[in-house]
Parts: sequence; structure tokens; C-alpha cells
Amino acid sequence: MKKTPLPKLLLIKNADIIDPVKSERYMGSILLKNGKIEKIEKIEKNIALSDTNILDANGKIVTHGFCDLHVHFREPGREDKETLLSGAKAAIFGGFTEVCTMPNTNPPIDNPESIRLIVDKAKSSQIKIHPIGAISIGQKGEKLTELSTMVNEGAVAFSDDGIPVMNSGLMRRVLEYSLPLSVPIINHAEDLDLKVNGQMHEGFWSTCLGLTGIPDISESIMVNRDIELLDFTNGRLHIPHVSSAKSIEYIKKAKENELNVTSEVTPHHLYFTDEDLQTYNTNFKVAPPIRTEDNRKKLIQALKIGIIDCIATDHAPHTIQEKEEPFDLAPCGMIGLESAFGAIWKVLSEAKMDLIDIISCLTVKPRQVMGFDKDLFRRGSNAQIVIIDPNEEWEFNLSSIYSKSRNSPFIGQKLKGKIKTTISKGFFFEI
Repeated sequence: MKKTPLPKLLLIKNADIIDPVKSERYMGSILLKNGKIEKIEKIEKNIALSDTNILDANGKIVTHGFCDLHVHFREPGREDKETLLSGAKAAIFGGFTEVCTMPNTNPPIDNPESIRLIVDKAKSSQIKIHPIGAISIGQKGEKLTELSTMVNEGAVAFSDDGIPVMNSGLMRRVLEYSLPLSVPIINHAEDLDLKVNGQMHEGFWSTCLGLTGIPDISESIMVNRDIELLDFTNGRLHIPHVSSAKSIEYIKKAKENELNVTSEVTPHHLYFTDEDLQTYNTNFKVAPPIRTEDNRKKLIQALKIGIIDCIATDHAPHTIQEKEEPFDLAPCGMIGLESAFGAIWKVLSEAKMDLIDIISCLTVKPRQVMGFDKDLFRRGSNAQIVIIDPNEEWEFNLSSIYSKSRNSPFIGQKLKGKIKTTISKGFFFEI
């Protein structure tokens, strides 16, 4: 990956431009001046100025930089797995120019000082990094954190991700705070009393493989509870990494009742099924677990029709040593930033989902959930651009990984759609 400062003037010409805000696709040119959007015109118009550097995007898609509202960068405490800077490199390779980091670090991001630490360190990153604060002190599910002060320091949402908020009273209180603070609450939707020591989705393959199963209702019961609390409190709820058809039904009903609920799905839940765990590869061990083909198809359909709002990677780095433990001892999680678009476009193009809608699920919709600026093609905006070859088929391998960790089941997979260039914070990254 080659990093170059943006020239004073850069013209991206012959571009197949997708503007996900306007749901438009057209051939055109984009002129950047001092790292900002200066002008976007149809291809017929010559908008080049003297001393303009030219980038010919012939045959490529040019669109907004992606936004991932669910990543784990492990800093502070587990910098051997990932840091803010190494995570940013992985994001750039995947076309992401903006991410939200989860608070389950060591120690957790559960106070204003730790939010400020992430905000300050993120300034030197080549992407925008927004911290999500913990709901409860120490992520113990007992006492709320200093929510208002943390928002003032830069927290964009609250979650105890990795650990569900089992205490319904605590979940009620944090949802009551969400509306006046104008931030979403993100609860890891798993009922621990149903999950117990489960290792994978409960069903045919868990029985065949002799691995303890996790029933789909462990997720959907928690989703239903949180939606009931949302209705009671009139708050803001975002449901992460939806994996089951039963959860989709609850989310659909909540949206029909005009509750303030949004949700996300991961590339790996769209791509893999529980049958893939036959190899006992611990990189397939995630929470919530990868489920059946029927669930996978229903997730795709829910994304296509807008019941599920957006795509988020749940990028979760772990060391080789941890993932080489026996299946029941290995931690849950896989990295996902670098492989995201190739996996998504391969699966969703086969499902006949329009590319504009897919791009929207990676750009406009996640930014909408978080209340970020979504009109990245507005004149004067700092350039956050990704250039994609949608037709390139490629194999994801170790050389594709910029994360400090290697725990990906996508290694060896043939993917479709390759990020070629990412433009972020005044720099031009050739992939």
C-alpha cells in the first residue's frame, strides 16, 4: 500500500460515480483542491485547471469512503492484537475512512478521560476514529458510566459490546438517557443464560461436530426485550451483528411501529454458514455465531428491503496463540476490514442487490445511524473517497492483511470487487 500526499489539484476523470446520498450513478469527473471537494461534473465538461494532476478512473467505481460503526482496535491494553494506527491501516485497505471503536479494551473505555485519550490519539490516524463509550462501569452491568460527560468528550454511542446488558433496569435507564444525549445505545444481543458455554449455532452441525450449541433465541429474546424497553422509554436503540431470522421479525415489527431502532449485519454472517465450521477452524468462532443457510438468506433479504439498515464488520483481532487454543477455549471474533467489500459484493451481487444500495449500506446509512455528516460530495467537504474495481476477482491471503492479527476465515477465499484507492485526511493510498 503506497501512501502519497494529495497534490494541490487532483482531477479524477472517467469515473463511474456513485453518489449514495442522491442514489445516483453517472459518468463524471471529480476535482479535488487542497484535499477538498471542489467540483463534480458530468464527463462531457472539462473541469481541469492548470497544473492539475490527473487520475484516470476508467472502469472504476468512485464513491464515498466507507464508514464502519463497529470495530475493535484493542487500544489501550492489548496493543499486541491491534492499535488505533494498525487498525486504521486495515481500514484504509478495505476502503473505510471512518470507524467507531468499541469500548471493551483493557481497561474499558468507561470514563471521560479514556474517551479523551482515544480522541487525542486518533488525531494522528489517517482515518476518522470515533470512540464508543461503555454503558456500565467496568462493563460489569451494575452502574452507569458518566454518559453526559463522555458525550461532551467525544463519545458517539454507548455499548458494553462483547458483554450483553442483562440487567433490564440498567438497560431501561441508559435508553432513557439516549434521547436527550442524541446517541444510540448498542447492546450485545445475547442472553447469557441461554448461551451458557455454547461454541456455535445450535442445530444439525453442532450435533455432528460435537460442539455445544447456542440457540438462535439467545439473540432474538434479547432483541425483543430491548425493543420492548425502547418502546417504553422512547429512546434510541441500535442492534449490532444481527444473525437470526427471528431477530429480523422483531426489528421489522418495531420499524412498522415507528420505533427509533436501527440494526447492522456483518459480512461474515452474510457469507458463511454453520456448515463451514466442519474444519474446526477457530476463526469461524464468533459471537453471535454463524448460523444456518436459511438464516443467511433471510439476513440478505432483510438488508435488501431495509429492515437491516447497514453493514458493519465487527473487526475483532486476536493473537495467533489465542486462536490456536482448542475450539472451546479460543476467543470469539475475526478480523474483517480488509475483506469486507470483496465478500459483500460477491454475495450480494449474486443475490441481485443493486450496487448503489450496497454502497449506501457502507456509507450513508451507517453515518445516518451515528448522526455523522453523510453528504461527502458536498463542495468544500474534506475528501473521503474510495475507488473500486467491481469486476476484479482476487484471493484474500496473508498479504491482504494490514491488521496486527491474522484471525480471518476469509484467507484463501476468492472474492469479487477490489479496493484500488482510498483518499482520506489529505492522503492518497494506492492499494
